[in-house]
Amino acid sequence: MFSSNSTQVSSEANYIEDVFSTYLYTGNSSTQTINNGIDLAGKGGMVWIKSRSAATTNHRIFDTNRGVGNSISSNLTTAQSFATSSLDGFLSSGFSIQGFNGEINDSARTYASWTFRKQPKFFDVVTWTGNGASQNISHNLGSQPGMVIVKRTNATEAWGVAVRQSSTTYATGLSLNTTDAAVYQGVTSYNTYFTSTYFDAYRVISAAGDRNTSGATYVAYLFAHDAGGFGLTGTDNVISCGSFTTDGFGIATVNLGYEPQWLLYKDIGSGGYDWQIIDNMRGFTTSTADKLLQPNTSAAESSNNIVGPTATGFHFDLRPGTYIYIAIRRGPMKVPTVGTSVYNAYAASDATLQNVGFPVDVFFDCVRTGVAWNFLAGSRLIGTTNQLITSSTGAETTVYGPSGGYDKQNSFAPSVGGSANNLWYAFKRAPGFMDVVAYTGTGSYTTKNHGLGAVPDLVIIKRRNGVGNWWVYRPSTEAGYMYLNATNAISNVGGGGNYWPATNTTITAYPDTSGETYIAYLFASLPGISKVGSYTGNGSSQTINCGFSSGARFILIKRTDSTGDWYVWDTARGIVAANDPHLSLNTSAAEVTTDDSVDTDSTGFIVNQVAATNINVTSATYIYLAIA
Repeated sequence: MFSSNSTQVSSEANYIEDVFSTYLYTGNSSTQTINNGIDLAGKGGMVWIKSRSAATTNHRIFDTNRGVGNSISSNLTTAQSFATSSLDGFLSSGFSIQGFNGEINDSARTYASWTFRKQPKFFDVVTWTGNGASQNISHNLGSQPGMVIVKRTNATEAWGVAVRQSSTTYATGLSLNTTDAAVYQGVTSYNTYFTSTYFDAYRVISAAGDRNTSGATYVAYLFAHDAGGFGLTGTDNVISCGSFTTDGFGIATVNLGYEPQWLLYKDIGSGGYDWQIIDNMRGFTTSTADKLLQPNTSAAESSNNIVGPTATGFHFDLRPGTYIYIAIRRGPMKVPTVGTSVYNAYAASDATLQNVGFPVDVFFDCVRTGVAWNFLAGSRLIGTTNQLITSSTGAETTVYGPSGGYDKQNSFAPSVGGSANNLWYAFKRAPGFMDVVAYTGTGSYTTKNHGLGAVPDLVIIKRRNGVGNWWVYRPSTEAGYMYLNATNAISNVGGGGNYWPATNTTITAYPDTSGETYIAYLFASLPGISKVGSYTGNGSSQTINCGFSSGARFILIKRTDSTGDWYVWDTARGIVAANDPHLSLNTSAAEVTTDDSVDTDSTGFIVNQVAATNINVTSATYIYLAIA
């Protein structure tokens, strides 16, 4: 007998953020509810928990088929165990845990949790009783599995793993709890045992040789491969399984068609190498050491710079070999509907954690008062220790970073030093709003992939590993460029024409230096959320209608026909009918609080002609970025 308990395909669009979550938390030795937005109560699924900070703590895996309190460990061969101080609830928006349990809720430890919800073309959980022979186990994955992971639950037995290597081959004889190589690789007939409706339990063989023992109970976790089923059209892929072979230097580039947020990989050609899990909440970056957890060990989190995400997959640099993987698409896929879900600002003392409301992908911060200070810009994609100074042509600095990194789930604080109050802006990458692209230069005009899902209206590019200006251009309307680190007017390129065309999937980068590293920030106009636009000054006062309903919370303005600063205002410091504090991205000058250059308006904002800023000079032209 077997059970799956999966739900049927819904006519509504599916998104990765509804079926998968990496959620980080700190134990409290009491009770906690992990609200990660995943409906386990109604849909079913699996939760995988591992201590990040403590060594010799087992992985704990729970699922709705086996019920609360029942766990198995990926690093052990032991049977399923039950504990009351454990995961005690599968909820409509996550799960709950209770009690003093060093492996899931010790107050002295930090944890990572990965939640997989049952969903056709993404993930399924199946349980059954073995018959000692070939046995077709039905599933509701709705597509041929890319990977199947099996564990006997009523007795000690090694884990079994079967993974797709190509459209006709699977590798089997892998064990999640060992470093062993695959026993069988590229067995051509095995694709007939893994179909869109069933898999043969007899073929998911562990390295120890378990073959669906008669009377034994089992659980299987099934992962889809490039099956579509997601996004507004229902054709987007969100999970990929497969294999790749590195070159003689141990290097490979894997094309997924999307940027991954989570990756499981293993060298299957040689024994002695761990399974590894990387995710972008703990650290999955283009340039700094990634944070790793090994499913086959009880070890604490380690660091190594092996894998780097790209806009269309990942770059791998380790050693020559054949590797298998599961990759999950970065979210969100939904277009945001409220500005507070993608942008927030805080004026606070140093290193004070604030509840931002979302995991921070990009921050800009500056000391406000009492000292001259530059704006620092940082990004989850390039790592905790790397920031750029917006008023400088210099390379990345590693002096200051966010307190504790980017892994505080929905809380964040920069650490800019000094004793004065500081200002910081927090952004989340989201379709139609903003994206970040890190890339290596080629020495010419080249296209770079992005995940904005819309044509960007504003692109800001900076060289990271050397001296270079901050290039700013508007692909859809302008033929010229400006520098974020300077006051210069817009400069035309080659006498006209758009030299930086863009699409909803690519941008064209300026002639860069081959082999050097760069980062690009992309902003789009999203109705009701953000607006990139331009206006002509009238010498007095005018309303800039951004299509908002409750006014702008962030305003960036730059004069384009002549020199002028890159001024920023925000509601964290005050956009009111009276004086409004402002800073400049292109200078280290202290905050100015003595002029009334902008005012509130429900549709956007009002600009006034004030000599201190000159943001509404008669016949002058300006560009702006506003966020609701």
